[in-house]
Amino acid sequence: MISRLLRTPVTWIAVAVLAAGSALGLYWFQPWKLFTNSEVAEQLTVVATPAGPSASAEPSASAEPTPAATGPTLVGSGDFVSHEHETSGSARIVRTADGRHRLELVGLDTSNGPDLRVWLTDQPVLPGKAGWHVFDDGRWVELGRLKGNRGDQGYDIPADLDLAGLTSVSIWCKRFAVSFGAAALDRT
Repeated sequence: MISRLLRTPVTWIAVAVLAAGSALGLYWFQPWKLFTNSEVAEQLTVVATPAGPSASAEPSASAEPTPAATGPTLVGSGDFVSHEHETSGSARIVRTADGRHRLELVGLDTSNGPDLRVWLTDQPVLPGKAGWHVFDDGRWVELGRLKGNRGDQGYDIPADLDLAGLTSVSIWCKRFAVSFGAAALDRT
């Protein structure tokens, strides 16, 4: 009975369809990433702490430069909240001594997943399921693929990017259009 079944073309077609479907499912969902981690330990920028409430992230053109103003300064920062996956750590935007901007993820800890990206967005960070799908609703800028799901990492922000209105960062799963976690970037 089984040998007769193995000789029919319908059986081989069914086997081929099942094999192709399994391969596609494995590629699409990448379930092994639930059990693996990718750790990153990049050097982060040493940022001077503002001197007081009058310190500004953007010094005025008429102000005399001070040692703290000529070094890297913190533009905005915030802590991650969990969305689709448990996420912790913090995010910060740093203006480097040469005037460029850089997003740094500090102590990030989230799940690994397929097609994870780092996005700056104009959407508010909402806790829980309410925040899972909001980040592609407005203005967003992709800074690149997530380098690792754990550790410290930095992303250069394009020089021509207007940061006005970009108030949050999301670890975005592009394949499934969902946020793993996000942080509101409070301006300093």
